Amino acid sequence: MPPEKLPRGEISYNTAARAAGYVGGMKDDPASKVPAGSTAISALLYRDAPAAIDWLCEVFGFARRMVCEGDKPGVIAHAELTLGGRGMIMLGSTGKGGEYEKHIKQPDEIGGVETQSQYLVVPDADVVYGRAKEAGAEIVIDIRDEDYGGRGFSCKDPEGHLWYVGTYDPWSAASGES
Repeated sequence: MPPEKLPRGEISYNTAARAAGYVGGMKDDPASKVPAGSTAISALLYRDAPAAIDWLCEVFGFARRMVCEGDKPGVIAHAELTLGGRGMIMLGSTGKGGEYEKHIKQPDEIGGVETQSQYLVVPDADVVYGRAKEAGAEIVIDIRDEDYGGRGFSCKDPEGHLWYVGTYDPWSAASGES
């Protein structure tokens, strides 16, 4: 069944659950009664947040939902980027000295590794793969068909953050729809 357009541009792959007032989980589980859209949103810091925003939009297809400049030129206090009507990331500039930043390290500060990554659901991973290679992304896992379904690849953005991009949609798979 194709996704249904909902108010505010949300897309539901499980309209029966939404109609019943919850998304996922058990009907009597209060944690399952969540608003439409992402409820777990990645938050990233970048040294050159304006350039990162441009790169993420051009390569991965994010759209700028909100970008708030900081007190200094080139500093982003807060940005929200959306992807495909259901996904979102938030990001900002490093060097602001806030409480949150004390607990975050950039990949190059810990040997070029990440302790987590973002997964992006896209309609055509091969197209995004081509844009990522053209934009100079470091491909760390080449594009391939996955055993669990879908097709994807993994790359690092210009500041070393790890991303997995693929066509496998866990929401669609969980509802039994494709």
